[in-house]
Amino acid sequence: MTALTKPKLWVPGDWNAFFGFGTNILVNVLTLTGLLRFVLGFPDELVFGRILPAVGLMLCLSTCYYAWLAYDMARKTGRADVCALPSGPGVGHMFICVFVVMLPIKLHTGDPIKAWEAGLTWVFIQSIVLVIGGFIGRWVRKVTPRAALLGTLAGVSITFISMRPALQMFLTPAIGLVCFAILLVNWFGGVKYFRGLPAGFIAMSVGALVAWGSNLFGLNYGGLSLGGLARSFTHFGFSVPLPAFSHVFSGFEYLGVLLITAVPFGIYDLVEAIDNVESAAAAGDSFPTTRVLVADGVCSMIGCLMGNPFILAVYIGHPGWKAMGGRVGYSFATGVMVILLCWLGIVPVMLALIPVVAILPILLYIGLLIGSQAFQETPGRHAPAVILALVPNVAAWALGQVKGTLNAAGLSSVDEAMHAKLAGEGVLLHGLEILGGGAVLTGLTLAATAVFIIERQLWRAAAFAGAAAVLTFFGFMHGERIGLAQSPSIAAGYVFVALFLAACAKFSGVTPLRPATPAHS
Repeated sequence: MTALTKPKLWVPGDWNAFFGFGTNILVNVLTLTGLLRFVLGFPDELVFGRILPAVGLMLCLSTCYYAWLAYDMARKTGRADVCALPSGPGVGHMFICVFVVMLPIKLHTGDPIKAWEAGLTWVFIQSIVLVIGGFIGRWVRKVTPRAALLGTLAGVSITFISMRPALQMFLTPAIGLVCFAILLVNWFGGVKYFRGLPAGFIAMSVGALVAWGSNLFGLNYGGLSLGGLARSFTHFGFSVPLPAFSHVFSGFEYLGVLLITAVPFGIYDLVEAIDNVESAAAAGDSFPTTRVLVADGVCSMIGCLMGNPFILAVYIGHPGWKAMGGRVGYSFATGVMVILLCWLGIVPVMLALIPVVAILPILLYIGLLIGSQAFQETPGRHAPAVILALVPNVAAWALGQVKGTLNAAGLSSVDEAMHAKLAGEGVLLHGLEILGGGAVLTGLTLAATAVFIIERQLWRAAAFAGAAAVLTFFGFMHGERIGLAQSPSIAAGYVFVALFLAACAKFSGVTPLRPATPAHS
């Protein structure tokens, strides 16, 4: 390759892509920081001294690696239009880790360190799934219906991601609703803002203006203050990530609880990454799937071993950044930007300037997007299976609300008499405990079984029902911990279902339907 065809590290289009993608990553970093501080209540020394430096390291490693991968492709092919894959903290999984993994442990133990350790172990397990998935990802995608994966994720997004932000938005509607409208008209309505400024940036800026302006009238929308802004500057300094090996392995105390969600969401991560790599290939940039998945797993592993409880993901949107003119430089520049923000203590200052309620609409939008994707990206006839995947997650969310209410009332345990009283009011607490236990795997297996019944592939439906029986017997489903014979009667029920489906497959004479296309096609 001669010097004349050597790829350029920066082209004019990289400025546009850097501003758009960099703002996207900035919003996600501010969001995860807000979740850590205001939802989990983690102390600032943990958030800014341990977690954010590790987040910055992981994101810098990933964006620089994908910049190099694009550079290498451009060098080998002689093309000047190769665009790096976008990557960042897995947005949906960010909220799942907070609300489904770390928050319950924080509420149960009252110890932020134990919650942090559980999050680290969760990412550790998912990283292993991603690395292994680099070699078996296409097989996993082949045997697991998309409606089951997306439906389960939709259940989590509607309950654990969307509900709390929606409630908080309506507590401060002057900021929450206005910022939500700003996002919707751009991301759904196609309205373009001045010079193409990203909607997330506009929403946070407007939210900050309303919050600070309200202070002039003594309303104090958003809870910002000059004193808080002044205190945020105390975090200025140079904080580098420190090894957190012992904390990662301390989190194995909760292994039985973590496996229930880490494995299925690790599988979803690799399927999503494959989809996004294929999207890039459709735009002309065919990156090696195995290298991408392994890179995601390795970068996530490094991040969690240094203290970051958030998984890395290849983002959807590569064709958009490429159309904007992005090539190699935008990805590298984003990595440098984010490591400076996280290592120099700039993030707390930005949070002191921007009210959290201005960020919350982004979370609700993510919930809407993930929930609708389950219906848009799957065949229309699979819609009942998607709904079935939602049900266990709704039960898990309702169980958390009921238990939180009982704990607030001083009832740490519920006897049979209280169960009866609750049942008399229509609250079937024991039913919520059974259906909501291991909700992710429950939703996935139920939906997969339903999909194959709909498709009249009854042998496959029987196989998933049999898998559900095994998972239930060992406590991965319909229970709160792993062990032998955790829910034997429910496991037996799944065995009977599997046998019934197998008998139907053998004797009914039903033939499989023709392959269906997604509803939006």
